[in-house]
Amino acid sequence: MSDQGIVILCPGQGAQAVGMGRAWAEASAAARVVFDEADRILGDSLGGSLSELCFGGAAERLNRTDASQPAIYTCSVASLRGLTERGEALIDHTIAAAGLSLGEYTALHLAGSLSFEDGLRLVALRGRVMQDACEERPGGMVALVGAEPAQARAVCERASSGQILVPANFNAPGQIVLSGHSEACARAVEVAAEMGLRASPLKVAGAFHSPLMQSAADRMADALAAVSLTPLALDVWSNVTARPHDAANGELLRQRLVEQIVSPVQWSQTCLGLVSTGDHAYHELAPGTVLRGLMRRIERQARVTSHDEP
Repeated sequence: MSDQGIVILCPGQGAQAVGMGRAWAEASAAARVVFDEADRILGDSLGGSLSELCFGGAAERLNRTDASQPAIYTCSVASLRGLTERGEALIDHTIAAAGLSLGEYTALHLAGSLSFEDGLRLVALRGRVMQDACEERPGGMVALVGAEPAQARAVCERASSGQILVPANFNAPGQIVLSGHSEACARAVEVAAEMGLRASPLKVAGAFHSPLMQSAADRMADALAAVSLTPLALDVWSNVTARPHDAANGELLRQRLVEQIVSPVQWSQTCLGLVSTGDHAYHELAPGTVLRGLMRRIERQARVTSHDEP
């Protein structure tokens, strides 16, 4: 990787908000085409059109895993197409892309590995099978504030009591999320307090990035096996390894995407790895500014420009 260039950061679940993408669709014909295409591909499978859900739908529906994942993916791609239409040819100077969990699929589309339609169908299915897994095996997540990775693992060991409880997201220094059975999550809050750590339950559908998602991983493996993956045109960093994917190894890429559903998201390590490769300009696609906030905690010197709106 060269010392300078653009790195595109692609948001994941949690970045969604009612009204997302509307300003892009109104300001850019290219962005509007993306939403129109998503509406055509998904039809009313979300209980209405995806664009209506993004621009003015009910927050309760948008926040469901099966809706938020295709909505965020579409909004991210629309913002990049809108930027390109305006003459900000970010992609022409992009040397790497990384996405938080779901955002890895957006990054793979940007790198030319997935068509927009294949990517959208995959993330729509991913959201659906993860929602199903939440209902099949109920669980939760707990945010630890101020914890080091070793402390997070210690909380899991003390609070699990034979149930599943694992670190699920290494978001930034001092910001780690645990995931597992609901009772274990409740015990984790108490154990964390005993260790002098702050912990709070998250309002999520279930135990993402934990073994409780195995049924979703199995179903995604079948779907990914049927999709054609083109060799990557730029580095895409893996959530599982915090390293770039092997550009030409489609089978290993499929394997990593399956593992990603049940493995911790190594976001902090990924960003530190990117920063170590040179002095890059970072651009965060819509929706939201979550990744800019995390980067501020990971490496303050790395400046991130967010494109939540035109």
